[in-house]
Amino acid sequence: MENSKVKVTDLHKYYGKLEVLKGIDMTVKQGEVVSLIGPSGSGKSTFLRCINLLETPTKGSIVVDGQEITDKKADINKLRQHIGMVFQHFNLFPHLTVEKNIMLAPVDLKLMSKEQAHVRALELLDRVGLKNKATEYPVNLSGGQKQLLNLASVMAMHPSLLILDEPTNDLDIITLNVLEEYLKGFKGCLLIVSHDRFFTDKV
Repeated sequence: MENSKVKVTDLHKYYGKLEVLKGIDMTVKQGEVVSLIGPSGSGKSTFLRCINLLETPTKGSIVVDGQEITDKKADINKLRQHIGMVFQHFNLFPHLTVEKNIMLAPVDLKLMSKEQAHVRALELLDRVGLKNKATEYPVNLSGGQKQLLNLASVMAMHPSLLILDEPTNDLDIITLNVLEEYLKGFKGCLLIVSHDRFFTDKV
C-alpha cells in the first residue's frame, strides 16, 4: 500500500440494471505502466473515468496517493490537478490558439503566471513537434496534431498520473512515434486503454 499510486477495491458501476464494472480490484505502483486491453463495450473507458470521478462508482473504493477519492469529503478538484487524462475525443478550445489552449488551465488555477505558462507551453509544443503551430488555431491541425496538443495541454499541469483512453486512434506513423517517445520519458504512472498491443508494449 505504501508504494501504491492507485488502489481500486471492489469497484462496481451500474447504469440502471446494467452492471458495467463488476467488482474490479487493481493496484498501480509508483512509476508503473499499466495497459487495459479488452473488447469494445467491456467497461475499460468507464473504469478510467471512475479513477478521477468523471464517472461516479456505484460501489467500491478508489485511493489515489493515499487519499480515498470516493470519500465525499475528498477535495476532488485538488486531486485532479495531479491526474491528467487524454480522451479519445479532443478537449480543445477552438477559439484559442494552440499555445493558449495549453496555458489556460495552469493560469486559471493560479498555478503559474502567464509568463511561466507561456514558457511551459512552448517547451511542450517543442517536445511534441508543434512549436511552429503555436499561434495557429486547432481547426488548422490534423487529427494527430490535435491529439498531441491534447497531450501537451494535459502535461502542462505536471500530472503524476497520466490516463490515456485509446490515444493511438487515427494517428499516422510519424505522430505515433512522437507520442511513443514522449511517453517513454514520462516519469509518473501511466494507465492506458488501447487496442494496439504493439504500442503498449513499446511504451
